[in-house]
Amino acid sequence: MLDLGRLRALHAVSVYGTVGAAAAALGYTPSAVSQQIAKLERETRTTLLERQGRGVRLTDEAHRLAATAERLLSIVEEAEVRLEERRGLPSGRLRVGCFASAARGLMPRALAELARRHPALDARLTEVDPHLSVDLVGRGVLDLAVAHDWDIAPLPAPPGVEQAVIGDDLCDVLVPHGHPLAARDAVRREDLTEERWIVQPPGTVCHDWLVRTLRAAGREPHIVHQAEENHTQVALVAAGLGVALVPRLGRGTLPDGVATVRLEPVPKRRLSALWRAGAARRPAITETVRTLQELWPSVAAT
Repeated sequence: MLDLGRLRALHAVSVYGTVGAAAAALGYTPSAVSQQIAKLERETRTTLLERQGRGVRLTDEAHRLAATAERLLSIVEEAEVRLEERRGLPSGRLRVGCFASAARGLMPRALAELARRHPALDARLTEVDPHLSVDLVGRGVLDLAVAHDWDIAPLPAPPGVEQAVIGDDLCDVLVPHGHPLAARDAVRREDLTEERWIVQPPGTVCHDWLVRTLRAAGREPHIVHQAEENHTQVALVAAGLGVALVPRLGRGTLPDGVATVRLEPVPKRRLSALWRAGAARRPAITETVRTLQELWPSVAAT
């Protein structure tokens, strides 16, 4: 009989693409994941991973087995949901995916509150890009995702995935002290067309929002620096290297060399929780979503 834990390891590698990323998602070491797959190879008498440069790739047989594993894991999840539903209390492992600034600004409080209220619940966090996390929920790799979208880029939810709004995260323009805009209370998009911008890389929601918004104001944005982390963008602004549009969630205290200016109308991104429809009855899901919504007003006010 095939071992479910080994199948889970293979499925994780097929989803995340590398042994290291799969290990991080499962909470294991890379060597432990490799050992699980090596045992599965002996168990099935089939080569599942092949070397490719410095990494590995799944064989055709491995892809077929991973697809079977996904179906089996879905069946197991349904059984776990039914058991937890009968008990009526959040329990068991809950795999949560969350984007970086929410992982920093929201999830520590939420996870601590869940641990205090429900000691039988084992909630585990993985930091992941919002659009990737939604797909991982749909595929059953994550139980719950906290993601965000903007007005110009609604969050696509695949069939069978439900969502609930957590709240709106407001954004400010950050400029260096001494910048001509630093003394102003508010600016409009038309006031920013000549600025040197510090943004996230292309393909991210924040980058696309900025480009499309400034194009609508009649100018192509002058992008000089790209940084994935908001804290890196803040540091570049503090050094006088440009301006940035940075959400408030997880931003923390700004350094002395940075001033905030309100952009009108105020940009905002909406945070949502997403889960598979089949898991909606699970108390761990409903309680986690309720906790996130309950905490949001105090988090947004900081």
